[in-house]
Amino acid sequence: MADRVTQLQDAVNQLADHFCNSIGVLQQSAPPAKFPGFDKQTQASTPGPQEGQAAAAPSPTPEDFTSLFAQLIARTAKDIDVLIDSLPSEESTEELQNASLQRLEEDNQEAAQRLAEVVERGEDLLTRIQEALADIAESQLKKQNSKDEEVETPVKIKQEPT
Repeated sequence: MADRVTQLQDAVNQLADHFCNSIGVLQQSAPPAKFPGFDKQTQASTPGPQEGQAAAAPSPTPEDFTSLFAQLIARTAKDIDVLIDSLPSEESTEELQNASLQRLEEDNQEAAQRLAEVVERGEDLLTRIQEALADIAESQLKKQNSKDEEVETPVKIKQEPT
């Protein structure tokens, strides 16, 4: 992504393109002007549709071009205004920027300290959970071993005399 000044330069160039294109289209679509005493062309010399040729598709009117270029120019001008407003102001001196950077650095250090505390608490909690899981596993093993021993020792059943 380009910096703000480059974006501003691009927008100004785009605005200049829109102006040039609009002037070119207006010149292209404008009817010829007649100068008094300078009319050397006759109506017969202007070519029209020949017999057997279809008339060309209707071209957009100059009003259509006027509206289109007005919208493009207005939109680009608004973009330029937004870009200008996003540039740092003259009031932003080096001292103000340094103070702002100092505040950001302090905030960053506080956030880093909070993060370190959270990580430490998380590690303590992880250790306690691992110890609890080890205790559970050990007690389950002891219980399993005691059940296995009961199964291995034969149980003497007393028979009552009948």
